[in-house]
Amino acid sequence: MGQAISQLGTQMRIAGIGWQIYLLTHDPLQLGAIGLCRVIPLVAFSLIGGSTADVGDRRKVLLVAESILMFFSAALAVVTLTGAVNVWWIYAITILSSATNAFERPSFSALVPALVPRDQLSSAISLNTLNFQVATVIGPGLGGIIIALVGVQGVYWIDAASYVAVILSLVFIHYRPVNRPTTKVSLAAAIEGLQFVWGNKILISTMLLDFIATFFASSRTLLPIFATDVLHSGEIGFGLLSAADSVGAVITSLVMAWLNPSRFKHPGVVLLVAVFFFSLFTILFGFSTVLPLSLFCLFMTGACDTVSVVLRQTVSQLVTPDELRGRMQSVNMIFFAGGPQLGELEAGIVARLGGAGFSVVTGGIACALVVVAIATLSPTLRKYHFEKE
Repeated sequence: MGQAISQLGTQMRIAGIGWQIYLLTHDPLQLGAIGLCRVIPLVAFSLIGGSTADVGDRRKVLLVAESILMFFSAALAVVTLTGAVNVWWIYAITILSSATNAFERPSFSALVPALVPRDQLSSAISLNTLNFQVATVIGPGLGGIIIALVGVQGVYWIDAASYVAVILSLVFIHYRPVNRPTTKVSLAAAIEGLQFVWGNKILISTMLLDFIATFFASSRTLLPIFATDVLHSGEIGFGLLSAADSVGAVITSLVMAWLNPSRFKHPGVVLLVAVFFFSLFTILFGFSTVLPLSLFCLFMTGACDTVSVVLRQTVSQLVTPDELRGRMQSVNMIFFAGGPQLGELEAGIVARLGGAGFSVVTGGIACALVVVAIATLSPTLRKYHFEKE
């Protein structure tokens, strides 16, 4: 519950940052550059963050990280309220927040298996995805309304306050501690995590699929352009567009939790099909000029992406020993976050050259071609099945 409340504020802040940058610059490239500000610190610090999660108390790491993130959100609210804000303030605070996330995310993901039995892990991951997506559905819509009523600083203050909920939940949570081999935060420990991921064919193939697909088919950063210039739907339309894919994700998360994906006979095939349809609906969204069709396309991309996320996270947790989970998650974070964040920059560059619609359509086509290539070249992924303990 604490994480859901915090995610609600986070999604409002992300939507607010995109809207504010576009209002300040009216430049697709500077809008896309926010993705670069997010991904560079993640790549730079993720392996250190993963090693920290495997060495230290994961709950304490989370408490420190969440407190720092709360401070950065409050700082963004202050500079906006005082009128001192410019695009460089937003970039700087985003970079610092992303560096903190490089420590927060591996610890959070690595903590999950200590909270539930192994045979319930896939359902727990589905529910955790649901937890995130419910906040994502509500957050952008509320963000659009709050921006229209009180200005973008309102969403930043709410985000700062939302961290109190997750901090309190971490203080009172009970979990099963796991004895891990004693090690130190070091280059050797980080390399050990990289070697584990690189040596596991199913892990590296799913991570590459996620990275390449989301790099080409990242359209979220262009939503302010679609809302204002293509669909002419304003702040409310922007909020609806921002939430549409998450509505699909929420419904799909409920279905996945009920089905228990660990029962799937051919999870690799399901994963490939889901990403392929994700690319098809991305293409259709790029062609759309009416709000209802655009919302439907984003709804379906959210549904397809959730199938992919749940299957990939279940696989990664099941095949990784606990003493390596933090480092594995840090590598996974580079792929998971790096694809869409670098994709935002790519989308901004192509949008400046050929327009937002052209950027999304060509990205969707490239995504579909990548899926076909991986399906052809990776029989290990096609034939993969969950092993029984």
